[in-house]
Amino acid sequence: MSSLAAYDVILSPVITEKSSEASEANQVVFKVRRDATKPEIKKAIETLFGVKVLAVNTLIRKGKTKRFRGIKGRQQDVKKAVVKLAEGDKIDVTTRI
Repeated sequence: MSSLAAYDVILSPVITEKSSEASEANQVVFKVRRDATKPEIKKAIETLFGVKVLAVNTLIRKGKTKRFRGIKGRQQDVKKAVVKLAEGDKIDVTTRI
């Protein structure tokens, strides 16, 4: 997989309090394309960061209904990937992507 194709799969890192706690357990959370599969995500992470991925867990957060100035709208569904890295590997998401 080329690095350009890997950037198409991985959209952005997720930086929240919960994902920061997961980083202590050697896990990193990324926002990925909704049609991306677990093997594609694993290959993209290994290509971009040069680390060994042990497991990939995915989830889809359904979009919420919101109102803005009285107009009803809906946020998009978002797919996230929780990536478990091998012991000794580390990704600093604040500087690499």
